[in-house]
Amino acid sequence: MTVDELIKAMTPDMYCNMKSALELSRWPDGRKLDSDQKVLCMEALIRYEDISDMPAEQRIGYMESACKSTKDDDTQTLTIK
Repeated sequence: MTVDELIKAMTPDMYCNMKSALELSRWPDGRKLDSDQKVLCMEALIRYEDISDMPAEQRIGYMESACKSTKDDDTQTLTIK
């Protein structure tokens, strides 16, 4: 079974449990997530959100004020010579 197949087989309940484990740095049974598990959980959650077409405001890392761009900002282009 590939990673994509595993992600597609995730249920919303599995997603919520994994998201909670990542937030608390602990699995539901109390065991601590190591750094590799955190990375894999984050990747799985992001891929699940993408596959399930979850609205942006419900996704991990969504920041409402940071996601809005304005055309009237004072951004300057840096040119390196």
